[in-house]
Amino acid sequence: MDALRRYDRHNEQLLIDDTLDAASRAFEESVRDLTLGLANASRRVEATATRMTTRGQEISQRIAAVAAATSQAWASMGEIARAAAVSKGTLYVYFPDKAGLFAAIVEEEKLEQGKVSFNFDPARDVDTTLPEFGRAYIALLCRPGGGSAIRTVMAIAERMPELGSRFYTHVIAHTVDRFAAYLEARAALGELVMDDTQLAAWQFMQMCQATLFQAFIFQANPSPSPERIATVVDSATRVFFAAYRPKQAN
Repeated sequence: MDALRRYDRHNEQLLIDDTLDAASRAFEESVRDLTLGLANASRRVEATATRMTTRGQEISQRIAAVAAATSQAWASMGEIARAAAVSKGTLYVYFPDKAGLFAAIVEEEKLEQGKVSFNFDPARDVDTTLPEFGRAYIALLCRPGGGSAIRTVMAIAERMPELGSRFYTHVIAHTVDRFAAYLEARAALGELVMDDTQLAAWQFMQMCQATLFQAFIFQANPSPSPERIATVVDSATRVFFAAYRPKQAN
């Protein structure tokens, strides 16, 4: 009888062990399935979020572009929404107010100008760099449709001075600072002689704008031709070199 009881207990323990092993395997499989499901769900959520972000960027860029292109500085949010062919609710999803909309216009212009890579490599000589930069700078500044953001910011700056300041700092002064740093590097090599590289940078850039930018920004003339830009920039370069080239000893 004792042997029979021991045998029964042994079989019972084996049955328990088999049951526990089966339950453990089932649990592990469930955990793997759950982990895989969560990973797939996470990827789907990320893909959806990416699509939503991309779509949101496309909509916000379109709204900002329309607002700038139509110079809607004084328009209501409803009027801007109609011009952009979106609902007023959609407009408010991306821009809580007009300040946010015009901030986006500043950012769009910053990104647009950032696409043009001015080559301010300190190793490049001024004879190559200045006319090349001048042409690229004016072509960017006076590009078709390029004046809309500037006109909009000019119109709104008195009411929203922080936006005007932001545009000046991140769009205009940023390029001046880079150009001034290049001039400083070339002056250190003796190629130029100047005490104030910031002033010199402004002077060259302003001379390149002569007869071109104001006529364009106030819509008196269309975008200037590459030939006209080259003529003005070459003249600005000659005047600049006359002022800042080392003077030859007699």
